Amino acid sequence: MTQRLHLVFGGELVNPTDTAFKNVDDIHIVGIFPNYATAFDAWKNEAQRTVDNAHMRYFIAHLHRLRDEETPASPTEELG
Repeated sequence: MTQRLHLVFGGELVNPTDTAFKNVDDIHIVGIFPNYATAFDAWKNEAQRTVDNAHMRYFIAHLHRLRDEETPASPTEELG
């Protein structure tokens, strides 16, 4: 069975129309979830909790796409 891990994270943005964080050290890591449905629930909860701050934004990152062993690594990935 393939795992489809998802990371939910967010923080305050410099500009609400962009995706640059105001302070990377203050990024809130909500957690890693085993499927999109639970990640979406966590994302929705955090987004609703911070709805009064237009600069706060939460995201869902599809971690399973990053660790696909069948896909060749990018040149920058191999630098590490």
